[in-house]
Amino acid sequence: MAKHALFDGLVVDEYDQPVNTTHVGAEAFYVINDQGFMRHVSSEEVDRQVLRQMAEMLSGHEEELSKQAAQMMGQEDIFTQAAILNQLKNVDEQFDQVLAQGLPLDSRTYLGMSGFKVRINLHGEVLEVIQPGQIAPEDGEE
Repeated sequence: MAKHALFDGLVVDEYDQPVNTTHVGAEAFYVINDQGFMRHVSSEEVDRQVLRQMAEMLSGHEEELSKQAAQMMGQEDIFTQAAILNQLKNVDEQFDQVLAQGLPLDSRTYLGMSGFKVRINLHGEVLEVIQPGQIAPEDGEE
């Protein structure tokens, strides 16, 4: 089964140039143009960095997020909230499943339209995850 680049179409290099994706065998790669040399970086390595950063942003806000998610689903009972809360507290355990399934095209399109962007350097290290409307850090936290 071919792996997917989760953030296909949402990744730019450090100069804000779009990064393409390709497959070599079953593995997906982000292709970074380094002055004409096409660097191939495993998409899984980049995607895991992004997922870890997103999980860190959720950390400490799980209870409020679980209540809001249950409310949006129209299922505000304590069992639904507890199930969502458990998923949020163990989000890192779900990375493999997300990486295997990929993000639906509609979801990637929505993220792109909302201004979501991942900036990486030439070696595939995540420099910045841009998420408009993200939760601001608490006073005194950085």
